[in-house]
Amino acid sequence: MRKIHTTITAIATMAVLASCSGNKDGQAEAEAPLLQTMKVSTQSADLQSVYPVTIKGQEDVEIRPRVDGFIKEIFVDEGSVVRQGQVLFTIDSPTTESNLRTAQAAVASAQAQANTAKLNVDRIRPLAEKNIISGVNVQTAENTYQAAQAALAQAQATLANAKVARSWASVTSPVNGVVGTINYRKGSLVSSAYAVTTVANISNVFAEFSLNEKEVASLLATLPGNTQAEKLKSLPPVTLVLADGTEYGEKGRIETVSGVVNATTGSANLRAEFPNQQGVLRSGASGKIIIPQKEENTIVIPQSATFARQDKVLVYKVQADSVVQTVVEVKALPDGKNYAVSSGLKSGEKIVTEGILTLSQGMKIKEKK
Repeated sequence: MRKIHTTITAIATMAVLASCSGNKDGQAEAEAPLLQTMKVSTQSADLQSVYPVTIKGQEDVEIRPRVDGFIKEIFVDEGSVVRQGQVLFTIDSPTTESNLRTAQAAVASAQAQANTAKLNVDRIRPLAEKNIISGVNVQTAENTYQAAQAALAQAQATLANAKVARSWASVTSPVNGVVGTINYRKGSLVSSAYAVTTVANISNVFAEFSLNEKEVASLLATLPGNTQAEKLKSLPPVTLVLADGTEYGEKGRIETVSGVVNATTGSANLRAEFPNQQGVLRSGASGKIIIPQKEENTIVIPQSATFARQDKVLVYKVQADSVVQTVVEVKALPDGKNYAVSSGLKSGEKIVTEGILTLSQGMKIKEKK
């Protein structure tokens, strides 16, 4: 009986050992999953940089009355298309009307005095020729006449100024464009201190955006040319995406980069010009600009092979039979599926491309053949 018990105990012990051995083999197998890897290499890649923009008209002109008064009539509405010189509104300006009447009266008075002085000259000159009066009298009369003529010229200049000021009561558009918001209505008191409305010339529009110093330097460094102007000319056409997500049908070009970096923000302003003959784009609208870039000798990896930690992008690099977390700097490609790697990987290195979430630092893996 004792012998049988001993035999059973031995069998049980062997079973436990076998079980433990099996668990260790399974654990080892679990620690080395079979995963797909890829060897990275350099190639050319088409990149895109996207920036928010504010759209402005080629000419955004504030309309301010040059005389004080009350709005008498408004001849346009918000959104109206106007031509240069078209009357937008008129102002009832008693001051300019009074100044005009005063100037007209001054001209009439000066003209009468000049006429009288001329009569005196014509009357005295024959008498002097006959030695009835002295030549001094003639000279005095002629001087008086010249003074009257000067006074008349001054009065006429004042009248011309008064007429110009009176013409300012009719406010016209300085450019071809579209009327913006009208801030005042008929009967409102207005002055040059406040803009009544704006007129935006939107036959062409500017998309304005900003880049930091590093981005500007990086952009210009990749372009051919000796000067900034030459480099900008070599830039490919850019695309405008509107606020609703639709792509604007016309391509634009980046025309200028400001020569001064904002000391507060550390950024420089850029401006792209887009044709807008159909009037689709409006001044003050927002959107995004897409700048295409071509990069040679860059490494392209699938986005699915990366993971994020805080503000870093990482991959699992294969070293021997283990994986190592590696930080990479990347730019998204237009296809939305791949990254272009600017640093962190070298050609010929391997990374894991599947099962990323199951891995950890230093974990052993097996590569699929």
